[in-house]
Amino acid sequence: MSRTRTHVLRVDLSTGETARECVPREWRRDYVGGKGLGARYLYEELSPGVDPTGPENLLAFLGGPLSGYLPGETRYAAVTKSPLTGGFLDSYGGGAFAARLAGSLDDCLGLLVTGAADRPVRIELAGGRARIADADAWGADTAETAAAFPDAAVACVGPAGEREAAYATIASDGGDHHAGRGGAGAVMGSKRLKAVVARDPPPTVPDELAALRDRDAAAYARDGTGEWQAAGETIETVDYANEVGLLAAEGWTSTGFAGTDEIGVEAAAERATGRERADDSVPGGFRIDTPDGEVVPRGAAPISLGAGLGVDDFDRVAELCGVCDRLGLDVIDAGNAAAWAIRADDAGVVDCPVEFGDAQGVRRLLEAIAARADPPDFDATPGLADALADGVDAAAARFGGETLAPTVKSMALPGFDPRAAVGVALAYATSDRGACHRRSRPQDREPFAADGRGPRDRVRPVIGEQNARSVLWSLVVDDFVGEAAWTDLGAEWLAALDHPAADAGLATADGDAPDRVTHLATTGERIWTLTRLFNAREGFDRTDDALPAPLHTAASDGPSGIDPESFERLLDRYYAARGWGSTGLPTAATVDRLGLGGVVDDATPLDDRRIDPPSRGG
Repeated sequence: MSRTRTHVLRVDLSTGETARECVPREWRRDYVGGKGLGARYLYEELSPGVDPTGPENLLAFLGGPLSGYLPGETRYAAVTKSPLTGGFLDSYGGGAFAARLAGSLDDCLGLLVTGAADRPVRIELAGGRARIADADAWGADTAETAAAFPDAAVACVGPAGEREAAYATIASDGGDHHAGRGGAGAVMGSKRLKAVVARDPPPTVPDELAALRDRDAAAYARDGTGEWQAAGETIETVDYANEVGLLAAEGWTSTGFAGTDEIGVEAAAERATGRERADDSVPGGFRIDTPDGEVVPRGAAPISLGAGLGVDDFDRVAELCGVCDRLGLDVIDAGNAAAWAIRADDAGVVDCPVEFGDAQGVRRLLEAIAARADPPDFDATPGLADALADGVDAAAARFGGETLAPTVKSMALPGFDPRAAVGVALAYATSDRGACHRRSRPQDREPFAADGRGPRDRVRPVIGEQNARSVLWSLVVDDFVGEAAWTDLGAEWLAALDHPAADAGLATADGDAPDRVTHLATTGERIWTLTRLFNAREGFDRTDDALPAPLHTAASDGPSGIDPESFERLLDRYYAARGWGSTGLPTAATVDRLGLGGVVDDATPLDDRRIDPPSRGG
């Protein structure tokens, strides 16, 4: 097992060829791994307008230079062009597959998959090599697929991915973990790739890193974030969101849900048969028995499948989560799709025989979406399930009802209502992959912020967190651990491996070299800007950062709507702080400052000059 990762594996499913290739040292220095390296490969290799579900699209399974060595849960990044948004996508999964992927890749940072097979196949990984084998599990759900490989760890698609549902997931560990948002599973299914099988055990932690690992694991366990994770993993977020007035409920018609106590962390703890990693100080999610098998629900399940659909019974929420897990559907987009259908029926836009609170009806709708087929005894508008499989925006474009559910870049919003915290709206709108509550988390601080906070107080932390998480997700660290235990963005760890990203190699204006933390912060900004450039080349601009129309108006019993003009001024201030222009595109000066001048091609539009920030307001 090599401690230095300098290669990638490449598999072309159209030709059946596999190869190893060296990653340029400057790419490892400037983009690290994970998100950053994936962005660099996508920008280099995809032509503008490539069909996300065509054979030319690239699907990358990427780790980082520290994968398998760090405390917390090992994770991997799935990076591709999204079939849901048409833009850049990075989505993350954890668990045993991520750990064994790191071991099976050996001295490789990841697996790059192109082409499309003419039959269902799997990719087997071991000893830093890949081989293609036939897959006989096409049609099986994610749990069944994983169970066929008891001596390995598996990432796979379920029926939703096989049918290219636009928010299909890549499921690992039998559906306990997912690279969930944005439809990486649809890309995998379009390639007729049923599974990636990691055969080798997790890597052994090098002696020179063992002390760092033990120190940071202990620091995380003592930190408030670690204690919160130990108590309830992310399930408690539904309780938190309801308590501080951020919880969107029943298809974004209200803020706050009366049944939160029945679907929150105490309900989960009462029903749990155990935790994922019972011997760890931070033991992971709750294991819940359902009639269909064991489920490990995460925080999005009670928010999107519970409060978002008016379901106030934890057992029913867990069952719906299990349906999504086994079919391979993202719970956030699936919950929003079902909520849109219910509201569209109420508005006379479509016929859908499901109501808020009807868990059995929701289940049938989710199964129909994954199958892209309306059940014969399901009295719905013909083609409804197929349209919903392409996302809320696609359904609204086909039937109407454009204002019934909010999306950003066609990705449905998580259940933190930005009408109660405008910084959340900015984070959603400017996210590179579409509406995301993890790239920046104003929902954690705005409810407790002092009155009188100005626009700068909202913009600065959003940008800082987006840049920092771009680094953490290029290291592919468990970002809860990274945020809690690190103050240096992982510089000490990278230096211990003598990694080129730890080099403070960029000179400042006065000729001095910045410290490693400043250098890594610039690396994060570079990566974030590159994903913006990728999206710009695909035709994205300021209009794609628009505030969703449903947020212009007040919830029935919650905060007032967000003023669009004030929000536009907030966007201006965000663009100015990033060195972008009025159309939301980076300028040539910003591109050059970040060392991207030699990367950007002629097909990528840039703004002529940086926008001037508003003198007041916004």
